[in-house]
Amino acid sequence: MPSSYETILIDEPSEFVRRITLNRPDKRNAMNNMLRAEVFDALYAADADENVRVSIIRGAGPAFCSGYDLAADLSEDQPWRTAGGEGQWARHVVDGWFQIWDLKKPVIAQVHGFCLAGGSELAAACDLLYVADTTQIGYPAIRSMSSPDMQYQPWMMGMRAAMEFMLTGDALSGDDAVACGFANRCFKEADLETSVLKIAERVAKIPSDLQHLNKRTVHRAMDIMGIRAGIRAGTDVHALGWYQQSSKAYMRSLREGPRVKEALKQRDSKFGDYGES
Repeated sequence: MPSSYETILIDEPSEFVRRITLNRPDKRNAMNNMLRAEVFDALYAADADENVRVSIIRGAGPAFCSGYDLAADLSEDQPWRTAGGEGQWARHVVDGWFQIWDLKKPVIAQVHGFCLAGGSELAAACDLLYVADTTQIGYPAIRSMSSPDMQYQPWMMGMRAAMEFMLTGDALSGDDAVACGFANRCFKEADLETSVLKIAERVAKIPSDLQHLNKRTVHRAMDIMGIRAGIRAGTDVHALGWYQQSSKAYMRSLREGPRVKEALKQRDSKFGDYGES
């Protein structure tokens, strides 16, 4: 089992269960390219390990993941190659999230606290999603930058919930996420870890040579309904966002004005939410 990662922790809390912990708590586990690369490396290793049947992804500290690290240069050292041109970033991250769907073994997201922007994409890419009652799942970047990189919302929330999510940038609570179908279940935060581990142990009782077919059955059905084509089409809409005057003005203010954290607080203060995002 790999143990030399810099931004994630690995443990095996139960037989056949491997757990990946995003470990940048001071950044609320914001994803730079090193963290993304290490998460995928750990998932590939688990997928190839006959002693692992299911993986759990969780976050250290007060949040699951606050999104992509806007203070990092995300164009450098990307974990896999994606063709250049307009919309390269969105196409790049979507290619990655699809890889989780294509893994042989199930991946579970264990979500608490902030689960924002790219963090919500990571959660959406997992096969099962369990949330704490403290969870806030949101995509506040749509208020000032562009539409999401991975536009999972209509597929995983339904039209009405997705539309409100997109038109307000407001967060879903844990209960909201379950009600609209984005998450499987919501637990009290104190019970989340134990509850998710119990579910993972039940998943791990089924041998991987059968389980990968069970997982593929659901993903194949979603593919036939067009989920991947729809999400890929959304990357072009995302690319258009950066050409809008509001987006260009906001990005200029980020370069010339306060630090990223202060700029995000200023953006969200009129909504009275995401106070520490």
